[in-house]
Amino acid sequence: MEKYSDQFIRFLATERGLSQAYQLSVRQTLDALAKWIKVPLRDLGTDELAAFLTQRKADGLNPASLRITTVHLKVFFRWLVGKGLLEMDPAEPLLAPRPDMTLPETLHASELVRLLESIDPTVALGRRDLAILELFYASGLRLSELCKVRLEMMDSEQGFIRIHGKGGKTRIVRVGVKAREAVEDYLRNERPNLVTKKTSSHIFLSVRGGPLSPDRVRQIVKERAKMAGIDQNVYPHLLRHSFATHLLEGGADLRVIQELLGHADISTTQIYTHVDRQRLKSVHKNFHPRA
Repeated sequence: MEKYSDQFIRFLATERGLSQAYQLSVRQTLDALAKWIKVPLRDLGTDELAAFLTQRKADGLNPASLRITTVHLKVFFRWLVGKGLLEMDPAEPLLAPRPDMTLPETLHASELVRLLESIDPTVALGRRDLAILELFYASGLRLSELCKVRLEMMDSEQGFIRIHGKGGKTRIVRVGVKAREAVEDYLRNERPNLVTKKTSSHIFLSVRGGPLSPDRVRQIVKERAKMAGIDQNVYPHLLRHSFATHLLEGGADLRVIQELLGHADISTTQIYTHVDRQRLKSVHKNFHPRA
């Protein structure tokens, strides 16, 4: 099991180009399966895999995580069969549980304006932090994507940025005027002061001249929200959700939003239509006299 797991993870990394985070997630699933099974891999059947998933559920795995685990098993055993290491695929009949319909949180447009306008670009690191928040909201970037943005990936003149997203896929994202101005101001007036001899071309730098880590960016977002007096829990993905929701509310086509977010499947993007419906229901309930 361990030998095949190692080979499969290498396949995901080299041939599929999947992220280290995804590889780690798959590895955790396969390690859990290896500890649980009591028979050789070739003798493993659908019933045993179903029992394994049942045990994972009993251990407290939520429906969304259980669904991901099921997908990991399906992909792994399909690969084993494709390599001729197994004759039959025991994971093929498995049914992944339906995910809970959990609507993403968003910030109201007025709160986002308050958050952005609360940052003083003339104080230390103000320009950097403002550029980060403006870019999150203007372009809907994932946290990992923002941390990896480099100087050569941005076309300030045309207002576009080239993003390397999930699975090594590249997409072109529009950068709004306000975000472009904030990034240019940071690059011109603050980033040079953070540069050291070992600094790379990453746009967003720490006080030591290295690229900002995801944890530090999360901290910056939370600190800035607290300073703006926003009580809601604010985190990078909340700004991405707000970006998509506000586009939809403004009349943007769902396919366009899908492209901007870098979603491979339109069904992932459709969650925002539910957010918009919830908002419409709330407005109707609050303001219609016979609601």
